[in-house]
Amino acid sequence: MSTLQQKARRRTLQRKARHREHRETGTSAFANHPFRWAFTATLGVLAALVMAAAIAGIGTVVFSVFAAAFITLGLDPLVRWFQRRGLKRGVAILTVNLLFILVIVGLLWLVLPLVINQAVAFVRGLPAMLADLHAQEWFQEASSGSGGLLANIYSAVVDFLTNPATWTGIGGGLLQFGVAVVGATSTAMFVFILTIYFTGTLDSSKAAIYSLVSASHRERIVELAERIMQNIGRYLSGMVVLAFLNASFSLIVLTLVGNKFALVISVAAFFITLIPLIGTVLTTAFMSILTLFVSPTAALIVLIAMLIYMQLEAYIFTPKVMSKAVQVPGSIVLIAALAGGTLAGLPGALVAIPAAAGILLILKEVTIPAKARS
Repeated sequence: MSTLQQKARRRTLQRKARHREHRETGTSAFANHPFRWAFTATLGVLAALVMAAAIAGIGTVVFSVFAAAFITLGLDPLVRWFQRRGLKRGVAILTVNLLFILVIVGLLWLVLPLVINQAVAFVRGLPAMLADLHAQEWFQEASSGSGGLLANIYSAVVDFLTNPATWTGIGGGLLQFGVAVVGATSTAMFVFILTIYFTGTLDSSKAAIYSLVSASHRERIVELAERIMQNIGRYLSGMVVLAFLNASFSLIVLTLVGNKFALVISVAAFFITLIPLIGTVLTTAFMSILTLFVSPTAALIVLIAMLIYMQLEAYIFTPKVMSKAVQVPGSIVLIAALAGGTLAGLPGALVAIPAAAGILLILKEVTIPAKARS
């Protein structure tokens, strides 16, 4: 046996002896002082509960920080794109921040008032549109052909809208809704400012966090962390690009068929499309049903156009946009999106998939090789 093998064997035996000693010491201490151990364990549980309550109390702040961090990761690929075009990182960060501010201001100044006006007009005109829909000949024929099922659905919708209790409940919730809007606005402003700050200090923040890792493991952890963050950034930016393409196409199609509420429907389609896998399907059904208020022919045109777009998105747009993003099995995507949506709504569903991809990467690169070596 060589000298190196003897030293390695000696270290292994010493390590096993220390582990055995720690185990025996812990067992004897627990046997000799059970109440001390129970008291210590109780204090640990109470400390954990206090920390959980504190985190729950500042849940909005924690959510804002995580939201700003994920938006920053989504903007980072754009920063690196400008860097590859010859801009220095500081100039690239400044350019991206200016573009981000211009987009937000443009949405609030130009798009939001139009969306609100169309949404108000849709709500006010809904009873008249329902009455006109019921009077159309195709609706009567479809109702007769379905054995009265369509008429029953129509009656249920009308009864719900004309029920005073419905509007009483809505009126009773207006104050809470107003408070929620104010809270959401302040949170959005906080996320907006925090995103600008995170974008400018991303590299220095990562370097500070990496410095807390022991030098023996730092290189490997940095490599994995960078790959995970790059995947998250590419995925988020890719989803936004695909949602924007879907919303733009929806706006064009709805405008061409004469839908008066094309803009508000397209904005809703943008957010629905962010839902992985099923977002475009839900958007297609949503748009086709609402276009029935125009005419069955218009709804059919919208349905066919969106089905064609779905094929283009699946076979052309998504491979181009998401080729370097996360690769997650479809079943994991659905489970992660459902779990994230249940916990935090649409933002949770959007973030859960790259988070699941990061966990899969750690399992593949760290856990499985470690188990194979053991």
